[in-house]
Amino acid sequence: MLLHVRGDQQRLLCWLPINLARLRCCGFYFAVNIVRRFSIVLCLLGLCLPAGRALHAAKAYAIVDSQTGHVLEQQAIKDKRQIGSLTKVAAAMVVLDWAEKKSGDLNQMTTIPPEAFAGTGENLIGFQPGDRITLRDLLYAALVQSDNIAAYALAYHVGHELQSIVASAPSANASPVGIFVGQMNALARTLRMDRTRFLNPHGIDTIERSLPYSTAADLARLSRYAVNKAGFRFYVSQKERQISFDRGGKKIGYMLRNTNELLGRDGVDGVKTGRTARAGDCLILSAQRESQVIKEGPRTAVIPRHLVIVILGSADRFGEGAQLLARGWQLYDQWAAGGRMIDPNKTL
Repeated sequence: MLLHVRGDQQRLLCWLPINLARLRCCGFYFAVNIVRRFSIVLCLLGLCLPAGRALHAAKAYAIVDSQTGHVLEQQAIKDKRQIGSLTKVAAAMVVLDWAEKKSGDLNQMTTIPPEAFAGTGENLIGFQPGDRITLRDLLYAALVQSDNIAAYALAYHVGHELQSIVASAPSANASPVGIFVGQMNALARTLRMDRTRFLNPHGIDTIERSLPYSTAADLARLSRYAVNKAGFRFYVSQKERQISFDRGGKKIGYMLRNTNELLGRDGVDGVKTGRTARAGDCLILSAQRESQVIKEGPRTAVIPRHLVIVILGSADRFGEGAQLLARGWQLYDQWAAGGRMIDPNKTL
């Protein structure tokens, strides 16, 4: 068998300084060949170990069939962890549900309040208090470029709209943003996200007395709900998006760029990145392949093929995400070939 290796690998494979000519007469030639081949295999396995470790480097992850909730593979799926800007998925769904169920107008202009700049970190877009912008462009800013100010401004506006609808809350949560976050937690309860607590609309975990948290399992539940909405899928699928806002009568444009480096590769069509010092690198991926068509006599079944992958506490979310995606499709094909059996103990 001919092994093709790079120069640096060749040096690794030549670490046995054995003179084979001297050993032939002693009858050890065959044995030494076996030892040499075994050492080559060990060296090549050693070269592969970093990639193998990276596959399971995240603190927690889940690979899930989006259609059924069947968990194809997982690690520490129920462990509570900080999730950074993955929080914005829940915030976006509260906004989109409000727009859908309460006839909220996403083209409505709103004003960015001064409170949106308190403790929300960097201001890449360059918003200022008093800027006027549509709710739709705020959604793009929050989901495409993960802007914290945009997420807060959305919560502030929609929270005001919900004040007359939501039952009176405790005084500590009477602010518009408090009411909005209350709706995020109500959505979590509806989706059986029993190990999740949201404290703000953006996911920053340094300005709260206690810590927000969620789990890979809960975020997979949330993601399945979100990607079932065409509007959400469209927002998170945008690699770039031009937005504009008004400042004192002057129109200012800004080109958003998606923070998800895997978007558009290998069927990836969303969803969201997240990162804080406590959370580490986090990522939710949505990926699809062409639907499977099965004909049984006169009947034809069309089965969507769609995965959701949640990664929490990674040191390399995009490298690990690509690995887990490849692993996910391999597991999906095996599961489909076996009849797509559903185990209630492995279903979200």
